[in-house]
Amino acid sequence: MPLKTYKPYTPSRRFITMEDFSELSKKGPEKSLLVSKKRTGGRNNTGMIMTRFRGGGHKKQYRKIDFFRKKHGIPATVAAIEYDPNRSARLALLHYRDGEKTYIIQPAGLKTGDVIVSGPDAEIKTGNALPLKNIPDGTYIHNIEMIPGRGSILVRSAGAAAQVMAREGGYAQLKMPSGEMRLVPDQCQATIGQVGNTEHENRTIGNAGRYRHMGFRPHVRGTAMNACDHPHGGGRGRSKGNNQPRSPWNQPAKGYKTRTKKLHDWMIVRKRTEAKKNK
Repeated sequence: MPLKTYKPYTPSRRFITMEDFSELSKKGPEKSLLVSKKRTGGRNNTGMIMTRFRGGGHKKQYRKIDFFRKKHGIPATVAAIEYDPNRSARLALLHYRDGEKTYIIQPAGLKTGDVIVSGPDAEIKTGNALPLKNIPDGTYIHNIEMIPGRGSILVRSAGAAAQVMAREGGYAQLKMPSGEMRLVPDQCQATIGQVGNTEHENRTIGNAGRYRHMGFRPHVRGTAMNACDHPHGGGRGRSKGNNQPRSPWNQPAKGYKTRTKKLHDWMIVRKRTEAKKNK
């Protein structure tokens, strides 16, 4: 989906770019798959702010998405390609032969009228979902499960794709979009192809009003605050003093390991940081 630009009738309008939405269907969303979504403004159930600089923005409704693809062997026709305000990827509305309707994340190249299917016997075709043990090496995939039957949680954002590198001992070795090499049980299901809307990362927000419309409020720099409000605050002139970059709660913001030892770390063959060093 290409990006479109605007006539620069204001200074900020000169640099704004956004998707042209030419591939989207003209009809509205499927009402049976919509759920109301309450805005939190960054607050938890007690009203305390847990995420700063959030609030406002346009109303959204959540689309129920099928991350399981358990209707094995039943062909589904792509009835529409739709916009989703809750994620960067587009959605494909599927009409199954038995009458059920579901949403899935749209793979790049999937169009209205295409027929896809899920299950171990599905062919290697964009949009089809099947276990990793049935997917050939070198194939690009997305929407990947980590635990068989739990639903897809990996590689779901716009333009993302992982690659099947090898299979051995009941595990498939995947190269993730970050460069990390990871083992995933080969019974886990994945969808063939790359996630659509690949131009999403190239868009330019352009002005503050558009960002407020997305639910983000102005972000105040720590150096602009008083010393009582932030570790970077206070002082004469623009200075952090002797402090290293820190969060408002005085935790190191750089060089601080946030990914501690976890139960499934043995499944990481090569870390994403090592992949960046080798470039």
